[in-house]
Order: sequence, then structure tokens, then C-alpha cells
Amino acid sequence: MDKLIAFLKDNKITEVECVISDMTGIARGKIAPVDKFIDEKGMRLPESVLLQTVTGDYINDEVFYSLLDDADIDFVCVPDDSAVFMLPWTVEATAQVIHDCYDRMGNPIELSPRNVLKKVLKLYEDKGWEPVIAPEMEFYLTKRSDDHDLPLKPPIGRSGRPEAGRQSFSIDAANEYDPLFEDMYDWCEAQGLDIDTLIHEDGPAQMEINFSHGNPLALADQVFVFKRTLREAALKHDVCATFMAKPVTDEPGSAMHIHQSIVDKKTGKNIFTKEDGTQSQLFLNYIAGLQTYIPELLPLMAPNANSFRRFLPGTSAPVNLEWGIENRTCGLRIPESSPQNRRIENRIPGADANCYLAIAASLLCGFIGIERNLRPSTPVSGRANESRTNNENYLPVTLEEALMAMQESEAGVEYLGQSFITAFVAVKQAELENFRRVVSSWEREFLLLTV
Repeated sequence: MDKLIAFLKDNKITEVECVISDMTGIARGKIAPVDKFIDEKGMRLPESVLLQTVTGDYINDEVFYSLLDDADIDFVCVPDDSAVFMLPWTVEATAQVIHDCYDRMGNPIELSPRNVLKKVLKLYEDKGWEPVIAPEMEFYLTKRSDDHDLPLKPPIGRSGRPEAGRQSFSIDAANEYDPLFEDMYDWCEAQGLDIDTLIHEDGPAQMEINFSHGNPLALADQVFVFKRTLREAALKHDVCATFMAKPVTDEPGSAMHIHQSIVDKKTGKNIFTKEDGTQSQLFLNYIAGLQTYIPELLPLMAPNANSFRRFLPGTSAPVNLEWGIENRTCGLRIPESSPQNRRIENRIPGADANCYLAIAASLLCGFIGIERNLRPSTPVSGRANESRTNNENYLPVTLEEALMAMQESEAGVEYLGQSFITAFVAVKQAELENFRRVVSSWEREFLLLTV
């Protein structure tokens, strides 16, 4: 705690937000006066926090009590002094500290998303390897509204008008929201978030922020904090920011593209590249692992019913697990790069995914491909996203189908544990059941007076 205590005192922090990520990626925890936080050196939370759905409900009792103690006891949350972030938008000097979850015996809690990522990273560490990733986060800015039945609309910009038409890569369109983005960049800098380029995407008031490449756990923490930071900056300017995968009808969805490569710790060289600069067998094995196991772990990258609205043939979102050089119609794109920077861009995850789990799943799929010496399909040079049915590299088309595949995944159980697989699937099935109970505006519009 010495390093953390020094940080809190040097920055005259008066309050500490003690947080963990739940299955959805919601920050849950406690707010404590700094003296109490230092005295207690962490916090305790009920185990059931990790079995809450996005609506705040819980999974069915039978599964609930098969995973947790009947008394719903507390687990121990230990602060990570490498995951401390200032909160520039608060009135009081406040720091957010991400915690790790342990049981009373000091064992990592298997249901914790951050622990899941650490578990996958340990597989690489045991090989003497270090994964390197770079996330790209897409999001929409929208007008504020308290009527959930109304379609989302782009906010008013500096010109006094909302955006119209497709403004992909437009500088002027992005500049419409300069005051908001100035705050976002200032706040990210104050928190040490290593964000890079801002891009205007295809949709109205749809943007993308790229993160600099680095350590997967550190970047997962940064994405976790960034989502909240952007929402706070948007609210300050009387607009909303959303990371829903498909928030606007007939407009592009929002993704969390994950660039990934692996470095040998001893040599510092990229294991995806041979000495002569060409692609290695490990590179091909890794791609094959993604192709083989993403369908089994897809809910970790597309966790909501809405996530699957993004996967539409003929759009910029992938509906396949093909791979190709500089081919954005493939789910797995290989960007042009130097041999040392050879990497794979996984274009499947949605912006709505829990960043810890999406990164863990992507790295795990590739790792299993290397472990099992798998072979990928032939790379695609033309369009790969026009049809699901003609594509042998198949993705489940609904959350229900994807959850069934995950529940039956032997690899998922082997590497992530039966308890985690059971818990995650149960949480998402409870959310899906909740979703099915809601009658949509489409049903009222087209069925009310016609059927």
C-alpha cells in the first residue's frame, strides 16, 4: 500500500472510489473517505455482485447457490496500486482504484472478469511470451432523452445543427463537438489514459478513439475507465455517449477492434515473424485458434441481444471469421506493417463487450490455436462479408445460439473454469429472458392493426 498511500497524499485525495468490474463491465464498489480507505486497505463486497445482470436482477436460485455460499458471504477486494486513476470531473479530489477479488483464503475469485484476463495472461507468461494489444473503441454521441421508445438522434453541434448524412473521417464533423473532446482529452491525460487518434466514423456523431499499444491488463483497465470518462464528459456538455453495439437503426454498429501480437520476453521479437521477416507458423496457428474458438466464446465479445444486430451481411461489421491482408470485410484483418509489428486485428468484438473478457477471449483463442498447432483457412482477398450461409467460418447469429455454444465449450471450461462459464452464461440467459418480455416499437407499428 505504500506506493498507493503516497499517491493519495501527494494528490491531496479526500475520497476514494473502490471499484471492480462486474460481468457487464459496470463499475461496482464503494466510495470511502481516504483515511478509512487507507485504514482498511481494501473493501469487502458480497459474492452476488458478480452474478448481477445489467438490469440489476440476479440469476435463478438453483444456479446462484450452486456457485456461491448459501449465506452470500463477502469476498475480499484488494487495491491494485498500478490501477489508480484521478477523477477530474468530481468536486472533491477523488481517485478511482481498481481492485482484485479474492476469497478468504487468498485465492482469486474465478468469476471476476479482471481475474479471468489475468488467468489468460498467465498462460503466456509461462511460455515466456508477452501479448501486446491496441484497442479501438467506437461510440455514438446522442441527444439526451428520457423516452426509451424514441429513436436516438445526433446532438446539436457548434453550428447549431445536428449531423446529416455519412461523415466518415470528416474533420469538420468531428470538430462540431470540440468542447466535449477537449474535456475528454484533458481528463484522459490527467488519468494517464494513453489514447491516440480521434476519428469520425460512418454513423451520425459516431466516433472512434484508438489506444496506443501496450500491456493487455493495463489497457483493459484504461478502456474500463475511458468509458466512464467519456460519459462524464458528454453529460457535462448535455449530450450522451453510448457504447451500445447497434444503437441507431440503419446506421453502422460500434466495435471494439483489438489489435494483437506476441513478443518473446527474452529476445523482444515478435513471434508472429520469422528471422527472414516472413510470417511464422505460430502466426498461422494463432489465426486458426481465433477461427476455431471465437464461435465457442463469442458471448464474451458480443454479450447482449443488441450485439447481434451489428452482425449484418453487406455492412462494415464482420459476419465471418475469414482472414486477409488489409481486408476489412474479414473478421480477422491483417494490417500492413513492418515484420516486427506484424499483428492481427480482431474485428468481431462489439464496443458493448466487457473489455477484460473480450481481450481475454481473443488472446485465449489464439493461444489455444498455438497449443494445438491448428491450421487456418486460406486468406481472402475479395469481399468476405456478403453472406453468412455460404461461409464455412461461421458465427452464431443470435445470443441464444452463442450461449448454447459457450455452455458446451470444452475449451472454455478447460481454460476459464466451469464456474465462470456457468456463471457468465446464466447472467446472460437471465438478461435474454428479460429482453424477450419487452414488446418493441416495431411490433406495435407493424403488427398492432394488421395481424
